[in-house]
Amino acid sequence: MAITSSRSALKVALVSPLIQRTPPPLSGGTERVVHDLGEALVRKRHKVTLFAAEGSETSGDLITAGPPVAEVEDHPPGYPAAREAQLLDLVRQQAERFDVIHCHTEFMHAPVLAEHRSKTLTTVHWRTDEMDRQHFFRAFPDLPAASISLAQARSLPPEALHLGTVHHGMPKDRYEPGSGGGGYVAFLGRLTDQKGPDRAILAARRAGLPIRLAGDIDVGNPRYFEEKVKPLLGPDAVYVGPLNDHAKQQFLGNAAVFAMPIDWPEPFGLVVIEALACGTPVVATPFGAMEELIGPDSGIISSESDFAKSLKEAASLDRNAARKRFEEHFTDDRMAEGYEAIYRRLASGEGLPRRP
Repeated sequence: MAITSSRSALKVALVSPLIQRTPPPLSGGTERVVHDLGEALVRKRHKVTLFAAEGSETSGDLITAGPPVAEVEDHPPGYPAAREAQLLDLVRQQAERFDVIHCHTEFMHAPVLAEHRSKTLTTVHWRTDEMDRQHFFRAFPDLPAASISLAQARSLPPEALHLGTVHHGMPKDRYEPGSGGGGYVAFLGRLTDQKGPDRAILAARRAGLPIRLAGDIDVGNPRYFEEKVKPLLGPDAVYVGPLNDHAKQQFLGNAAVFAMPIDWPEPFGLVVIEALACGTPVVATPFGAMEELIGPDSGIISSESDFAKSLKEAASLDRNAARKRFEEHFTDDRMAEGYEAIYRRLASGEGLPRRP
């Protein structure tokens, strides 16, 4: 394999999920991260080709594989996997063109791109402690992988070829610091039991603070919203629905504090850095990557029993410190630099084990 200079441009294929457009109009964190990474890599003069759903956007080259799955009505359960097979076959046909193939897809890329596995990087955007990912990385120990948090990396099996952790990032100018003048607690995310919107409402009430909730009702668990969240809504707890970036700016920027009362090993938490970018301090329970994202001046890691007290305390934190935390750790330029270092290892083969 030819050694790639540390200064030379790399030819990178970014393979995005087909569930949403890249970037998505509303929800779809993975597709948004892939888009932001691609734009930052193009600014760094790399040659980027994005494989994604129709309607996607990139400053590099775009190869599409049909409409977003989310926009196809009445599809059977196996339809997303069938579409992913089609997408990856397009990547396979052009694989020789690229120095690195960076897959943000599920599992199928490992066998489909077997001949190119040494230059195929996998980023998992979900938890890695469950049986499916554990089996996957044990079955493909020569498949390079990058984690999105140290917490996620710790649950990878020892057989995994883990090359490093790269935190998500986004452009500095997507959000601006807000005043927090609305005086309310903000909750943003899928309205499902793992995220805890019901716990956020109850904690805000105990703190004597109004709360506003935004995000999608979880299509896989709609009864949760109807049975656990909706009965708690009222004048002091208002659900405003899904939000685009413009609406998020107002929603997060006017919030006094952001609530993240999760009870699962969240591998990252994109909404946390969106809140920090708006200067809004964050209160989160100590699961998953939360302790990596929130600094002592930009929020509070709280137990569920102390969550209401923590909301009150965090509302008085310096909003400039929250914004500084974002700018120093979670920009798209920092994300691109982290992946670029891994890409160059893959392109040169330096320090990587040979395939058996």
